[in-house]
Amino acid sequence: MQLAGLAAARLALAIAPHARRIWVAAGPGNNGGDGLEAALHLHQWGKEVVVSWMGSPAHAPPDALMAWQRASAAGVPIQPTVPEAWLKNMDGQDLCIDALLGLGANRALSPGMQARVQAIQQCPGQVLALDGPTGLNLENGQWLGGPDAVAVHAKHTLTFIAAKPGLFMGHGRDACGQIWLEGLGHKEDHSDIPPQAWLNVVCAPAAKSHASHKGSHGDVAVIGGEPMALNGMGMTGAAVLAATAALHAGAGRVILSLLSEQGAALVPPDLMQRDWQCLELEQLHVVCGCGGGQAIRARMPEVLQRSAQLVLDADGLNAVAQDVGLRGLLSQRGGQRPTVITPHPLEAARLLKTSTAQVQNNRLQAAQNLADLFQCTVVLKGSGSVIAAPGHTRRINTSGNGRLATGGTGDVLAGLVGARMAQGLGAFEAACAAVAQHGQLANDWPDDLALTASGLAQHLR
Repeated sequence: MQLAGLAAARLALAIAPHARRIWVAAGPGNNGGDGLEAALHLHQWGKEVVVSWMGSPAHAPPDALMAWQRASAAGVPIQPTVPEAWLKNMDGQDLCIDALLGLGANRALSPGMQARVQAIQQCPGQVLALDGPTGLNLENGQWLGGPDAVAVHAKHTLTFIAAKPGLFMGHGRDACGQIWLEGLGHKEDHSDIPPQAWLNVVCAPAAKSHASHKGSHGDVAVIGGEPMALNGMGMTGAAVLAATAALHAGAGRVILSLLSEQGAALVPPDLMQRDWQCLELEQLHVVCGCGGGQAIRARMPEVLQRSAQLVLDADGLNAVAQDVGLRGLLSQRGGQRPTVITPHPLEAARLLKTSTAQVQNNRLQAAQNLADLFQCTVVLKGSGSVIAAPGHTRRINTSGNGRLATGGTGDVLAGLVGARMAQGLGAFEAACAAVAQHGQLANDWPDDLALTASGLAQHLR
């Protein structure tokens, strides 16, 4: 705790070097003890510090009690209430340290805790959260108490020993601001506890060698695009987007097999078109399901049984969720024929026969359950996409932003995964590389330019 408090105090000086006033909102447990230790150092370094401590000497954990004793002996002002009048004199250079709740919080905030969270949010100074912002479940990135719960939105978060999954998933990516890690002397290679996941990093795609040709970089076939006549909404554009993404990502040849002739005019001249019956699936990297609607269902048995490598998305996944026979065929592909499925949370819930809320409440486990159930690589899409596969440590993707929340970007991702598999990456590696690059493109997108799926596909490399 003393090390954590010292690290917090040092970071506080670094991010708010000109702060005149620092308010520490300290909870009753060990997270509050970290805040008390930080307050001790900041007080000794000449800062004007006030601590609002929700604990009491009679009920504090031993380490937090020791921190309170040390801070009290040093003359740090500690009080049980929010110093409202004092806070009104703070400005943007000042700092609030959120030390209310840390790892392990899993239920709705008490009224007293909610009042302090609201005071933090109204504080003029910037906010530094210790371990994680109060109100955020650090395991899954969901709000404690449901979607309407109050929570701290920090500008900086200092987390200890190891990064927590919820900081990088769900609402965590909005609530945490800049994330800092202090190991407190713990070393990765000295731990007996395996990681829950690794963070997924962006790697530059391999350059094509000069002595290569179009056959050197794999053939991708995209099957999808339901006709307008079936349900009154044509979806050929989704298949075209996936194929365009595969083409721009460097696949040697891309073959588009539309389920409707109505979309033929949309097809760029760089894409080959071929009728379904003429596809040699055993030799192709197949992307199936994009805009497939109900029409894709009749194609699914052959796709699952014959495709050499397969990326299954959207309506292909919905067909599997609704058909026991298709579920069996997907499972039978196993590790012999590499397969990647790319569900969003609702599609994952359908496949797992559960609810979207249950998927979101444990995204890491939901992705792993799908991977084990179907013996394939899974990309569970969303804020902090999770990549899982049997025999691999899961990855949490950290690239991307809310601009990807627009129609068609998932189709682009499916095509990109197919291209990376065609270029020789294994299913898990291809999924990790594609998800990271897909998100990074959104991060790099010009602020004054609307992000569209077609634009995203055309900017792939």
